[in-house]
Amino acid sequence: MGEPHLRERRQTIKLGLLKVAKDLFPDEAFWTVYSIGDGVYCRLEKSALSIREVKLIEDKVREWVASNPEITYMGKKGGYFQYKVEGIVVDTIYRASTNVSEAEKFRLIPFEEGFISDYSVEEKGFEYEFVLPELLAKTYHDNHRWLSNINLEMVSDLNEYIYQGRELELQNMAEALQEKQIGEIADMILSQKRSLRLILISGPSSSGKTTFAQRLSTQLRVNGLKPVPLSMDNYFVNREVNPVDSEGNYDFETIRALDLQLLQEQVHKLIDGEKVETPIYDFFTGHRKPETVTMQLGPSEILVMEGIHALNPELLPNIGRSAAFKVYVSALFGLNVDLANRIPTTEVRLLRRMVRDGRERGVGSEETLERWGSVRRGETEYVFKYQEEADVMFNSSLLYELNAIRPFAEEQLHQISEDSPHFETRERLINLLTFFKPIDVSKIPFNSIVREFIGGSIYKHK
Repeated sequence: MGEPHLRERRQTIKLGLLKVAKDLFPDEAFWTVYSIGDGVYCRLEKSALSIREVKLIEDKVREWVASNPEITYMGKKGGYFQYKVEGIVVDTIYRASTNVSEAEKFRLIPFEEGFISDYSVEEKGFEYEFVLPELLAKTYHDNHRWLSNINLEMVSDLNEYIYQGRELELQNMAEALQEKQIGEIADMILSQKRSLRLILISGPSSSGKTTFAQRLSTQLRVNGLKPVPLSMDNYFVNREVNPVDSEGNYDFETIRALDLQLLQEQVHKLIDGEKVETPIYDFFTGHRKPETVTMQLGPSEILVMEGIHALNPELLPNIGRSAAFKVYVSALFGLNVDLANRIPTTEVRLLRRMVRDGRERGVGSEETLERWGSVRRGETEYVFKYQEEADVMFNSSLLYELNAIRPFAEEQLHQISEDSPHFETRERLINLLTFFKPIDVSKIPFNSIVREFIGGSIYKHK
């Protein structure tokens, strides 16, 4: 699969950063913290880096690449690929190219106490201005601060809770944080209730938008508001007229996969207090059901819409900005396997989707992986570019979720045969899951976002 973070040439730069950081700061551990745009935020574990030090690191890595040093692959051990880089053994959860001369282009941008290793220059050139997604950065920062406060920063810390029989405590903390954050968003909406008629909730595939929308609605009712949900998934066109991508496959991610005319017409009528018959989409058949849902928005009610295109200005071009409150939902998994090896949020969402699709939508793991490329292209084109338009960003990731999802995901992944073109992806994801000790899911709250994927949710997911 063509995921940028999986490119072996990019992983080679990571080896170089680890090598240079070890040379320059022998008493410090190098930390790859999280993804940000088409880059990775990195820092030293205990010390802040100055702008001058970031420039020194960049120069040394460029010198390292130019020297084309020898990298030796030593094999796989304990879930890690091991490489010997000029006397230093580096463990990484993803393969790296041993041909340093072909390493991916990069630049280092000073940021907070470290730097962003920016790889957008590979396709956009060095003149491209990296615009920091500030809302996303703040959300990551807040999440890492919370994890630090409860002394949970690595997957090993997480597993230790489970070994000690404290997994229920772990679940309670994670769920309580999300409930608190959802309540705070509901309070923000309450403060603007006089002008608001619409709440728009967007986010990439499998970010938990549907459960979030329903839990937010509960908190809005606590605040005395009357939310009326409307899922954009029900406005998909019938399968035979769905647009196709450049490879001839159905493109379910494009905004053209929605019946925009009907959606816009019905939203305007609802806001004006008129009665409409909204469609119901059947994912198993790829067609609308013959029955509809009668909806009408009263003067004291607020329409709640969720879907990947909710923040796209093309969706509802004639809705005033003051009339809509915008929320962006993303699964920003915050724990690292270790300081040098982070868990890409994309992997978490792929596992979520695979488990849900197999259980709820009648889609096998092979088909999910076949579609994932189109999903990712759609997110880049239609979702990520609008995330900074949101009034608030919500992190739907739960720190224990890969422990909960592991047995469900392994069952799906083991359906992929060795002769499948997706066998390498199967092995990669199974390897990633081995770092997480499974937990008993029976006590996970039935309103939890993870229930949207493993099943047992009290909410109906279309």
